[in-house]
Amino acid sequence: MIPRYSRPAMSAVWTEEAKLGRWLEVELAVCRAWARRGVIPAADLAEIEAKAGFSVERTLELEKTTNHDVVAFLTDVNERIGPASRWVHYGMTSSDVLDTGLGLAIKRSGELLLEGQAALTAALKALALKHRDTVCVGRTHGVHAEPTSFGLKMATFAMESRRNEERLARAVEQASVGALSGAVGTYATLSPELELEVLGELGLGAEPASTQVVARDRHADLVSQMAVAASSLDRLATELRHLQRTEVREAEEAFTAGQKGSSAMPHKRNPITGERISGIARVVRGHAVAAFEDVALWHERDISHSSVERIILPDAFLAMDYMLHISRRLVEGLVVYPERMKEVLWSSGGLVFSQRVLLGLVERGLTREDAYALVQRNAMRCWDTGTPLRELLAADPEVTAVIDDAALTELFDPSWYLRHVGTVMERVEAL
Repeated sequence: MIPRYSRPAMSAVWTEEAKLGRWLEVELAVCRAWARRGVIPAADLAEIEAKAGFSVERTLELEKTTNHDVVAFLTDVNERIGPASRWVHYGMTSSDVLDTGLGLAIKRSGELLLEGQAALTAALKALALKHRDTVCVGRTHGVHAEPTSFGLKMATFAMESRRNEERLARAVEQASVGALSGAVGTYATLSPELELEVLGELGLGAEPASTQVVARDRHADLVSQMAVAASSLDRLATELRHLQRTEVREAEEAFTAGQKGSSAMPHKRNPITGERISGIARVVRGHAVAAFEDVALWHERDISHSSVERIILPDAFLAMDYMLHISRRLVEGLVVYPERMKEVLWSSGGLVFSQRVLLGLVERGLTREDAYALVQRNAMRCWDTGTPLRELLAADPEVTAVIDDAALTELFDPSWYLRHVGTVMERVEAL
């Protein structure tokens, strides 16, 4: 991911330095396990642990010759240790280092991702509770439907964010695994007991049946869950972008001092954060497709997945980390206009109360078909003439024959639609 959309803590996990550092963690943990079994002499282990190190520059220089990154890394490490280095990588194959090191990266990145998702849930929860009784119009197909509350809108996003927390937590856990099963996964030189011991020290789960590599369905599931979470952020951004449209303007992104909206038009205050979220979400969804393609490898192992993962895994984690950060910032800084919401609600002349009137007529003895025809006839006149629906109904003798003026007025009360919002908000409180 380009620096523009990367944050320091997540970026630090995916540097070349950090990657080689994880490889060294794995190698040293295996050496300690061999030493506990009496294979590596204590003096040699002490020398390995005292002298083991690497340089990114030296490893990359060696790779130009070896054309193999793990061999280049091991050569670099061995140059620093001396004779005792004969025990480094003892009984292991490259995949043991690569996949177990990757498991560590996923575990550490996943912790950061889950912190970000939880923080977004908290921000959405606070916004929902703050506006639980802020009346606004609900829309279906982009058209005014019935009254709702802005808090209820935001409650749906808070609940969705919590589901993403749960999905991501599970996906990170099942992908935070390693494998130390040796060539073609037979444990011929590394025992299952040693594997569990080392992975336990590293805080990773174990691949129960390895073909030499960790199964890539784990990574496909992880990236696909990131794609789901990214799509949820896209939904949030799309909603808020719509609400910022000039003709709507029920809410808008914070516009900071010194910010410029357009190089040509000084008046512009554009939903740039929401647009950025929607754009980056497309990238993460694209990475999910690539992760699915990585699942099918030849026999016990090939490296067709390797080049893909070097791009999509860091990118997906960095993109999600950044998106969660700016989404939380967007929610926490959102400017909400309750009075404008009321204006928009009534701008259609009361059409949003049509179902309420329909049911009121049914309750007073009309058939549903007759009541529907009465309300629709007046609703269409409201659309065409701009005359408020309440006024048209009060002038219709077929309506007034059934319902009096006071009862008709009651049917146009927005608060009726919010009488059960408290139940939903109790669920939000429980998050």
